[in-house]
Amino acid sequence: MTTNAQEFARARGAMPGGVNSPVRAFGSVHETPRFFVSASGPYVTDVEGREYVDLVGSWGPAILGHAHPAVVKAVQDAAAHGLGFGASTPGETELAELIAARVSRPSSVVEPVETHPVERVRLVSTGTEATMTAIRLARGATGRDLIVKFAGHYHGHSDGLLAEAGSGVATLAMPGSAGVPAAIAAQTLVIAYNDLDAVREVFAARGDDIAAVIVEAAPANMGIVPPAHGFNAALAEIAHAHGALLILDEVLTGFRVGPAGWYGIDPVLFSPDLITFGKVVGGGLPLAAIGGSAALMELLAPLGPVYQAGTLSGNPLAVAAGRTTLDHLDAAAYARIDGAATTIADAAASALSEAGVTHVVQRSGSLFSIQFASEAPTDYDTVKAQEAFRYPPFFRAMLAQGVSLPPSVFEAWFVSAAHDDTAVSRIVEALPAAARAAAEATPD
Repeated sequence: MTTNAQEFARARGAMPGGVNSPVRAFGSVHETPRFFVSASGPYVTDVEGREYVDLVGSWGPAILGHAHPAVVKAVQDAAAHGLGFGASTPGETELAELIAARVSRPSSVVEPVETHPVERVRLVSTGTEATMTAIRLARGATGRDLIVKFAGHYHGHSDGLLAEAGSGVATLAMPGSAGVPAAIAAQTLVIAYNDLDAVREVFAARGDDIAAVIVEAAPANMGIVPPAHGFNAALAEIAHAHGALLILDEVLTGFRVGPAGWYGIDPVLFSPDLITFGKVVGGGLPLAAIGGSAALMELLAPLGPVYQAGTLSGNPLAVAAGRTTLDHLDAAAYARIDGAATTIADAAASALSEAGVTHVVQRSGSLFSIQFASEAPTDYDTVKAQEAFRYPPFFRAMLAQGVSLPPSVFEAWFVSAAHDDTAVSRIVEALPAAARAAAEATPD
């Protein structure tokens, strides 16, 4: 039997840092990464044969639980007919129709007309590809170059979105990574989240040059930082008043926080122009999507002048996994997820309070995270001001007790429909020791 440490040493000799995505290196939690070999329901098993209750869920896609029998069968059936054709398949159309049908808000007294912001869908392979395409489409539609994004929001690793804030609200951004040309970063304006005055100021200064605002529907890449009431609606109003578009990034929240994603549960109706999806929509296989109105989406090739292509786009195995996952996400599944998330989040808060640890637990639907702060963070600066040093010992204590958490304080916790009473109880029982470890932590 090999060990996780041996596997990591071997991996470092073959891959940069021993990983294919940086957070997997466990660097921020000062621990040896676990190398998993199997998963089932709410559990994952590493190379040493140890089982953990999983609260990562493949960073979101495993919303039904790992290796859900119906999803596995759908993929196996699809694979039996071929792994890919480089041509269109009926399954692509079925998934696109399913996405479009789910993203709606029913009519009501307050909202007398049923809304359907997605009329056409383009399938791609990754969330990065989806947001990159959405931005290209926005630029093509408006004839403008600048993009507004918010500090702390992650929209994939394309050059223009790896940008850091400049010295002022309307200052063009600086590269946020080596290898990103300054000229590319300068096409992005980075401002503070939940600050509508900053949005108005940047549009007042550069509105004629801004193609779009891109925003996480409910941010989950700096921990959970919910949008202020009406924030997304105000973004849409301000952008549209200046002839710009609103790109709603639902790569994490789409079909996870509800049947229509965050768009379906935001307390104030708003009108995004483009919505990006990932994670859940692929059921665990590489698949993402962009959706919007027919008029806007049909600017994409082959109908329009905005080029996008992908050999693996709409891969039949990924399409099968996504369709089956969405088919099984009914009201009962969401109720189980929400119930388990509430129990775990409340237990975490209780354990930390009992240990005397200053904290808040922030939630957006079933997504939640712990922030080691006295007040709920509202933007990236307040997120960074928390006592993040308390998370590594908290994480390691949970791991030692057989609970796999996201290996970063700046990530959301993911609960699945497979987290039954037994799995939830194991998590709850592990929390007091982890809270004590957090209480005893000191800054490095």
